Amino acid sequence: METKIAVNALAALAQETRLSVFRLLVEAGPEGMAVGSIGEKLGVAPATLSFHLKELSHAGLVTSRQKSRFIYYMADFTQMAALMTFLTRNCCKGMPQECLAVMETALEGCCAPPQIKRKPERSKS
Repeated sequence: METKIAVNALAALAQETRLSVFRLLVEAGPEGMAVGSIGEKLGVAPATLSFHLKELSHAGLVTSRQKSRFIYYMADFTQMAALMTFLTRNCCKGMPQECLAVMETALEGCCAPPQIKRKPERSKS
């Protein structure tokens, strides 16, 4: 992930309503939620919610689909995993597998993270 993309995603999440919407969509899983349900659950007016969903969409954090007359939004788990990987890439004194193992374990409950290619560990013998 490029730094500019990460900054846009983090900026989108740096607002209370958008962060609440994103967390709700992560909780909802891959099927997502209808816009009306999101608004009801969070107590956000339709016009305000539309603005925040647009911002999250422009940041690549959510996607949408229309089903009948309803629009459903879903968290983009691939983008979320890419952002988390970007944030932890240089962690643990050059041993990112320590941080990434924790992240992968956390993500297993809601989505399958993309396969992260790791360098094979060298034998010390």
